[in-house]
Amino acid sequence: MPGVIDQILESRGIKDAEKRLTFCNPNYDLNRYDAFLLPDMAKAVNRLIQAKNNNESVYIYGDYDIDGLTATAILLDAFKRFGLRCNAYVPNRFTDGYGLSIDAIKMLSKEDAQLIVTVDCGSLSHEEIESANRLGMDVIVTDHHSVSKTMPPAIAVVNPKRPDHNYPFTDLAGCGVAFKLVQALQTRLDGLDVGQEKWLLDLVAFGTVCDVVTLLDENRTNVFWGLQVLKKTRRPGLKAILHVTGVDLEKINSRTLGFVIGPHLNAAGRLETAKHSLDLLLEEDPLRALEIANKLHDMNSERRQIQDRIFKEACEQAEKFSDDPVLVLSGKKWSHGVIGIVAAKLLEKFSKPTFVIEEIDDEAKGSARSFGDFSAVEAIRAADEWLIRGGGHKLAAGITLKTCDISKFREAVNIFYKSQNFKDQSVYLEPHADAATNSVDDFNEELAIFLNTLEPFGHGNPEPIFYLQRATIKNRREIGKDGSHLKLEVCDSEGKEMSLIGFGKAELFKQSAGEEVAIWFTLLENEWHGIKKYEGRLIKLISLN
Repeated sequence: MPGVIDQILESRGIKDAEKRLTFCNPNYDLNRYDAFLLPDMAKAVNRLIQAKNNNESVYIYGDYDIDGLTATAILLDAFKRFGLRCNAYVPNRFTDGYGLSIDAIKMLSKEDAQLIVTVDCGSLSHEEIESANRLGMDVIVTDHHSVSKTMPPAIAVVNPKRPDHNYPFTDLAGCGVAFKLVQALQTRLDGLDVGQEKWLLDLVAFGTVCDVVTLLDENRTNVFWGLQVLKKTRRPGLKAILHVTGVDLEKINSRTLGFVIGPHLNAAGRLETAKHSLDLLLEEDPLRALEIANKLHDMNSERRQIQDRIFKEACEQAEKFSDDPVLVLSGKKWSHGVIGIVAAKLLEKFSKPTFVIEEIDDEAKGSARSFGDFSAVEAIRAADEWLIRGGGHKLAAGITLKTCDISKFREAVNIFYKSQNFKDQSVYLEPHADAATNSVDDFNEELAIFLNTLEPFGHGNPEPIFYLQRATIKNRREIGKDGSHLKLEVCDSEGKEMSLIGFGKAELFKQSAGEEVAIWFTLLENEWHGIKKYEGRLIKLISLN
């Protein structure tokens, strides 16, 4: 059997030394494409130059998730350097909803906006952009979401998902598209010398990782170098949130962004307004930045409490619909700023596509998460007669409907599921090992160093999963304040020992000391008093006895 490192490279399709060198050491200058290959980029640049020359009021219209927030911060930073007169508008999840809204357009007209530049939204906002035009405002769309057959009536629609694109890589995040606009403007305007745009890569990395786009090609390059910039970041806001979350700058990686810092910045938009998070990214006063970071930390704690309450209530309700292949769960005071996370947790627990809906008087709003062959957005179309509106993607979607129609909607999406005659969908939730071994000795410093060269991990380049084919449990402990986490000590056939931690896995895996098991896990490196120890983050455990 090939060694563990060779198996990992093979699983990534990296079969020769040259590919390995290129993959592990992305070159920023060589691994980026001409920004003007993006559709309508020249039109966007020309209109922004006109805005600068005429001293027009430019508003960046963002989004309330991290991709939209970082894209907004990128353009605000760059536009000011280029000499544009600009401000930002961040929509409110609860009043504006996703994307451009007519009410927000009217408000910007009263603020004397002359040009609106969207980030991470706008490709499907035909009516809203027509409204802006009627009110005397031009619109430039920068986005990465799916488009319709006809483009909205904007001055430019800069989107790599357009069918008429010539761009070599179509999976840029919204912040990545905004960054390409900055690169294009550098060729025509003074204020941001070539090379200085790299200081924006910390924001690009943050938004790209948190939007779960493919971390390959240009995205990989941006995140790889963005993490290096983040370790030297000049932004007081990022320094403050890193301090508050206890992150070691030297050890920051994509997982830190997605699972530690990201939830803190998302919490503001889920509970109140994402403007708090944008303020943090833009804040120049370190003390004020620390105040905002602490506020976000408190909000994230509140978000987790709300999330845990809804999850518990939803789990109890799920038992009533145990025969349904698709869970459709609803409740009052299930904040729709949090239900998307809850839907993802329920999917993981019950291995079923899940809709979680907040009942808000006569109207209800929901969020869906799916997996495998079942398309959430196709299910929505199949149940359209019971919806006020709905849309999204195959694996994630949103709906609005009358509260009284929830049961009809539940029935419709389950009928749709059964009509598809899917084969076993559980295989899509099974871990796929990158490397298999029988020896604990393989999990050592050499492997840990190699894994660092494969960073950043994320969609398209997942953290490697290891399969220990046979081991014996020596000790089992349930840990954490509620005993929900699982700590195992195992040994291989040579008696070599290894520790594993299963976060939230104590109830799922009941194997005890003395049992022989097969284990799937990712590798963790812990250091205590200068001594490094390698243990596993448990994913799956099966008995072999």
